[in-house]
Amino acid sequence: MSSTFPFVVFNVPEPTPERQYRIVVDLSDLDDYYNVFEKHGYSGSGASWVEHIETILEEHAPELLDHLELAGEGEIFRAYTDSRASTEQFLRLLHPIFGNLGSLNKYLSQTDPGDFFE
Repeated sequence: MSSTFPFVVFNVPEPTPERQYRIVVDLSDLDDYYNVFEKHGYSGSGASWVEHIETILEEHAPELLDHLELAGEGEIFRAYTDSRASTEQFLRLLHPIFGNLGSLNKYLSQTDPGDFFE
């Protein structure tokens, strides 16, 4: 698989049918990402990433939400997927937006902070 930055994909050590893969973003060293989020009125926390990712998925691939578990707390974003196919679909949809600061800036500039909590 090609670069998935800022997403890092892991096999779940003790998998269950719902949790085969774990996708993580450690935001503690991604100050540039925080700055882009803050520029548009968002916290940039793990919870903020969950809100934006869930919104994107609801719009573009709502069926994928049945195969994911999203969580964000503090400086960590996590997603668990139930299969390699779900993981790949997640990355195909979200990596083009979150994979570089320019595309993230473009996406966030088209959103309304009033529609989000974080």
